[in-house]
Amino acid sequence: MTSLNTLKNHKTKKIRVGRGIGSGKGKTSGRGVKGQKSRSGVAIKSFEGGQMPLYRRLPKRGFNPINKNNLAIINLGDLQKLIDTKKISLDVKINIETFKKSKLFRKSISKFKLLSNGNFNSKIDIEADYSSKIAKEKIEKAGGKITIKNQPK
Repeated sequence: MTSLNTLKNHKTKKIRVGRGIGSGKGKTSGRGVKGQKSRSGVAIKSFEGGQMPLYRRLPKRGFNPINKNNLAIINLGDLQKLIDTKKISLDVKINIETFKKSKLFRKSISKFKLLSNGNFNSKIDIEADYSSKIAKEKIEKAGGKITIKNQPK
């Protein structure tokens, strides 16, 4: 049985390459002769011997987030144009379903945000997921009412 001292102090000696024939790793330093791999500073990254490399076997993810939040943005000026052209009626409460039924938003869109760009002067009742402060002020100034779904109370 060996004592703990001998186990603790036992270290493998570092192989010093390129230190003469007698070392066993002299001359070409264990790299073989000639070729790309014998040169310094060359590494064939992700080469798997002709097998399809892992980075090409896996699907691309890149800048397409997996749980993407499909958010549509609509400006008050654009909303006013839709009201003027009678694509949206003022009688009903305007929400995401209204936009989807009138085919203004794609089916994949799950939320929408109101921004304040443009002139607005219609009295509407609208339900949005998000809204800028100025857009909210403009709607209330025109005599309308806005409810924001995800607003913390």
